[in-house]
Amino acid sequence: MTIEQVSANRSHGGIQSVHTHHSTATGTPMTFSVFVPDHAEGEKLPVLWYLSGLTCTHANVTEKGEFRAACAQHGIVFVCPDTSPRGDDVPDDEGYDFGKGAGFYVNATQAPWAANFRMRDYIEQELPALVAAHFPVDMARQGITGHSMGGHGALTIGLRNAGRFRSVSAFSPIVSPLNCPWGEKALGGYLGPDKAAWREYDACALIADGARVPDLLVDQGDADGFLADQLKTHLLEEACASAGQPATIRMQAGYDHSYYFISTFMADHVAWHAERLKA
Repeated sequence: MTIEQVSANRSHGGIQSVHTHHSTATGTPMTFSVFVPDHAEGEKLPVLWYLSGLTCTHANVTEKGEFRAACAQHGIVFVCPDTSPRGDDVPDDEGYDFGKGAGFYVNATQAPWAANFRMRDYIEQELPALVAAHFPVDMARQGITGHSMGGHGALTIGLRNAGRFRSVSAFSPIVSPLNCPWGEKALGGYLGPDKAAWREYDACALIADGARVPDLLVDQGDADGFLADQLKTHLLEEACASAGQPATIRMQAGYDHSYYFISTFMADHVAWHAERLKA
């Protein structure tokens, strides 16, 4: 499990770095960023995974997310993977919402996507093993968060792996791909027409089917142009209420879908995770 360092910069007393490696899950090179705050020699720190949204790479949140001050304050390693496999030989789609930049954190089963689009295995298995081998992280203290498509990823991965993550949060998540155009296109294309196979990639369906986490935190802007047709936050509120899943779901007045919104509430999320990731 070798990695190559692309860059490293001092920031808020820690190191912000970017790395590449060859992924066995996707069969392609993959890139991710890591912020490691200052810490005592030999100390292991909790880790917070951030999953990005449609069209994004690791770079969007790394450059715009404004997480480093909060992570330095609370002593949290922050890991940001890419959203899909990349490369000239990787299949793609003309739309922004499918193919490269839009992996939806699933293991595709349909041709031609199945060979490379295995982002579930990459995020749940390969990247955690790689990070544990190369960075000072305490894998008994993991949290996960994300934005939009990445919020969908954070919720579903957290719900499917409840024993692994002490904390799960999201910004503007796609809460039910079974019930929105983005999800219908992506899950139909990657997994085929049988919607029963989609349920493990739908947070509301997972909760209805019995999956639980200790708590959820979700922030959603009420001026988000995708709220009504794609994100449908009310479906998550209804699913949590019906199942008794603890959740704090906050509608933030005047905020849209952008990193202006994410960066405003990032420190709140880091602090919320930090409270739950204490030793």
